[in-house]
Amino acid sequence: MNTSFIGELGLTEKNAGVSTGQMSFSSDVWIDSYSPVDGKYIGSVSQATKEQYEATIQKAQEAFKVWRKVPAPKRGDIIRQLGDALSANKDALGRLVSYEMGKSLQEGWGEVQEMIDICYFGEGLSRQLYGLTMHSERPNHRMYEQWHPLGIVGVISAFNFPVAVWSWNAVIAMVCGDVCVWKPSEKTPLCSIACQNILQKVLKANDLPEGISCIINGDYKIGEWMTNDARVPLVSATGSTRMGKIVSGVVASRLGKTILELGGNNAIIVTPNADLNIVILGACFGAVGTAGQRCTSTRRLIIHESVYDEVKTKLAKAYQQLNIGNPLDVNNHVGPLIDKMAVDNYLQSIQKVKEQGGKFVVEGGVLEGEGYESGCYVKPCIAEVENHYPIVQHETFAPILYLIKYKTIEEAIDLQNGVPQGLSSAIMTNNLREAELFLSTAGSDCGIANVNIGTSGAEIGGAFGGEKETGGGRESGSDAWKAYMRRQTNTINYSTELPLAQGIKFEL
Repeated sequence: MNTSFIGELGLTEKNAGVSTGQMSFSSDVWIDSYSPVDGKYIGSVSQATKEQYEATIQKAQEAFKVWRKVPAPKRGDIIRQLGDALSANKDALGRLVSYEMGKSLQEGWGEVQEMIDICYFGEGLSRQLYGLTMHSERPNHRMYEQWHPLGIVGVISAFNFPVAVWSWNAVIAMVCGDVCVWKPSEKTPLCSIACQNILQKVLKANDLPEGISCIINGDYKIGEWMTNDARVPLVSATGSTRMGKIVSGVVASRLGKTILELGGNNAIIVTPNADLNIVILGACFGAVGTAGQRCTSTRRLIIHESVYDEVKTKLAKAYQQLNIGNPLDVNNHVGPLIDKMAVDNYLQSIQKVKEQGGKFVVEGGVLEGEGYESGCYVKPCIAEVENHYPIVQHETFAPILYLIKYKTIEEAIDLQNGVPQGLSSAIMTNNLREAELFLSTAGSDCGIANVNIGTSGAEIGGAFGGEKETGGGRESGSDAWKAYMRRQTNTINYSTELPLAQGIKFEL
C-alpha cells in the first residue's frame, strides 16, 4: 500500500511530541502508533515531560498577551489561511486520518473538509463577535456588553475524530483571541503532528510568536495537569462520560470552565409514515460509519410495530451488501475498530446482549484471514432488544445496532429519551404532527434532533453537543463561540452628575 502521504505531511519515524509553533521538543519516552488497517508500525511521537508542559503553558501565556491585541478580522484572515493550507493538504491528511484511525477514506477526507469549513466559518465569525446595547435607567448613561478572550483554552480530543475536534475548538478559540494547548489522543498522535506541521507554515508566514497554538502529546497525566491548572481557564474535553465527569469535577473545583462532548446513545424513531428508503440508508450509515465509533453513531432503531418486520428484513439485506476491509479502498464501507481493546469491548457487548435476552438478526464476530491481519476488523451486527437492558443503556463504541418495537409515538419518544445520554436523535416520518411533536418541548431531549436524516453527520454551522451525560457543552457553529469568551457589561456616564440606580439618594 502506498503510504507516501506520511512523508508529504512532514512525518518521520521519530517525531517531537511537544510544539509551541516553530519550536518542537522531544523526550526519551515514546508513543508508538500502529495502524488498525494493517497492523503495521507508522511512527512514534515523544511524550511530554512535566518540564515541557510547564514551558509550553508559559509560552502560551506570553503569546496570549500579543494575540488578544490582534484585531479580530485579522485573526480571522489568519484562520482563513489555515483553511487554504488544509485544502492543499486535504488528500494527504485525509489518508493519514484513515490509516492511523481506521475510518473510511471518504470519511477521512470528509473530516478534513470539516476542518476547512470551520476555518472559513471562523473567518466570517471574526467580524460577528457581537455584543448587545442596552438602555440605562439612569439619565445620560448608556450600557453595552462586550466579549473578551479568556486566555488559554485546553483541548483534549479523542481518537475517533483525531483532527476535526481540535479544529472545531482551536479555530473558534483563536478567532475569539484565545490561545490553544492541544492534548491529542495517544491512539492517534501522528495526526496531531501533521496538523501542527501545516499550521506552522501559516504562523511563520504571519510572523506570529510562539505559543498561539501548541500541542502536548502524552497519556492521561497530561490531561490531569491541564485540568488542575488554574492558568487554563477553559478545558474542552471530548471522550467518555467517565472521563468527562472527572474533568468536570476537577475544573469546577477551581471554578474553571468546561466544554464537554461525551457519550451518545443515539436513536432513530421509524414511524409508519416514514420513507423506508431513507430509513435504511440513514440507519446503515449511522450504525456502521466509522465502524460505529462516532459519538453520533446510531445505536438504537425504535420502529413502529406495523413496519417493524419490513424494516428488519430490509436492514438485514442491506447489511449483507456491506464491504468490510481496508478503509483506504473507497469501495469498502466499513474499516477496522481502533485497536484490539475495542474489539474485546465489542465481543463483550455481544455476549451481554445474549445474556440479557437479546436476539441477533445479523450475527457479529471478528474477521480473520487475508486483509484482516490487524485483528481489528469486526462484523456490523443487529440485535432485537428491550430498551431497559443494561447493555442498551450503555454506549458501546462499535457497530452494534439495537432494534426496539413501539406502539404509539409518545411511547417511542419516551424510549428515545430513556437513556442517560442525550446527544443526537432523529425521527423518520412524513407526518407533520409526528415531526413537530418530536421537535417540541415534549419531544427529544437531545442536543441534536433531526427529521428524515440520520443521527450522524452534524454540520459545522450549528452548535454541536448534547444534554444529560453527554455533558451539555457546545462546539462549532451558531453562538458556541461565547463559551470561549468572557462577557463584560459596561455602563458609561456622559453627564455632569452621578445618579444612582433604583433612585437611591446618597448625599455628602
